[in-house]
Amino acid sequence: MANPLSLGEQIKTLRMATGISLRQFAASINITAPFLSDIELGRRFPSDEVLREIAKALDTNFEDLKTLDVRESVSEVRRMVNEDAAWGLAFRTVAQNAKSAGLTPSELMERLSAPLQTSPKPKSKK
Repeated sequence: MANPLSLGEQIKTLRMATGISLRQFAASINITAPFLSDIELGRRFPSDEVLREIAKALDTNFEDLKTLDVRESVSEVRRMVNEDAAWGLAFRTVAQNAKSAGLTPSELMERLSAPLQTSPKPKSKK
């Protein structure tokens, strides 16, 4: 399984496939080249309006690009931790162990993409 691309990497890959330069593409969607560069490098994220323009110009689906926006993932993690603080410890422990093992976030996601096996609950004695 190939590592999933980030939003910026996907935009850059699609843009480069069209053969258009970063400056030309930025001008075509009415944003600055430095802003587009920051998007492609993952330093900034486009608004939905700009992302729609990018998707349209690259002849790709807005929703497909939107799924690569990590900000929604961060919001979901915050929500889970706010509901149960133990998730914060669990996430931090997994992230630290993965980093110590030299795994990238993409490699960790690939390893965790298989469904987790759960143990059957023991039957209660009557």
